[in-house]
Amino acid sequence: MVPAIPVALSTASVWPLRAGEGFELAAELGYDGVEVMVWADPESQSISALRKRSRNTGVPVVSLHSPSLLITQRVWSPDPVVRLRKSVDAAVELGASTVVVHPPFRWQRRYGDAFPELVAELEADSGVDVAVENMFKVRPPGAGRTGRVSAFRPSIDPTDVGYAHYTLDLSHAAAAGMDALELADRMGAGLSHVHLSDGTGAPKDEHLVPGRGHQPCAALLERLATTGYDGAVVLEINTRSARSPARRVKDLAEALLFTRLHLGQ
Repeated sequence: MVPAIPVALSTASVWPLRAGEGFELAAELGYDGVEVMVWADPESQSISALRKRSRNTGVPVVSLHSPSLLITQRVWSPDPVVRLRKSVDAAVELGASTVVVHPPFRWQRRYGDAFPELVAELEADSGVDVAVENMFKVRPPGAGRTGRVSAFRPSIDPTDVGYAHYTLDLSHAAAAGMDALELADRMGAGLSHVHLSDGTGAPKDEHLVPGRGHQPCAALLERLATTGYDGAVVLEINTRSARSPARRVKDLAEALLFTRLHLGQ
């Protein structure tokens, strides 16, 4: 029986391993599904390869993360509109209910102007939730220790625009110095997807195992479990510094245990 709130593993959590390893580890540890981070890994870009992985492991794809990073600006297409459309099409083909996308970069003026309408159109045509994610400011070269700017249009907070669906990322909230519970309140009924990881409040994207930082991970999960939340919780943690495969497995197992404990599962 699938729990009321599925707990999924982002394939980004196994980087630098490939997406297929994410499916394998999700199956081994008992996650309810995976979120595919679409990036340079060829397997993450191949619908047929992902479908085969899902079938062979019995692990469904619950969501896709559209190629929105600076390093993925040419994955599928150099045109961000095409990339987002392809992401939604891939979600439909894989049976995923959600596509995660970052707000437009400040220099993507045409895309940024049309972005709210594009998101609404894609959702209406596909039935897939296009959940816009909260972000954080970055320090440009030469800006000094305190000089930080938003690379996103119009801001790092998608509630400044207003969308039907949001992804709440707690590591991003930590890096931005934002109160994640207050942000969840602003997202309201539009909160449909969660990227769960921790952060210390340092101005960088840490993606720690929940419980190892200062974010209200437990409080958020307990709130979700009692307020009728019907989305997924996706563990998106950083294991690239794991010194051994066993350490990576331990971290992913600890993250799953923490999440299920505070969801009351």
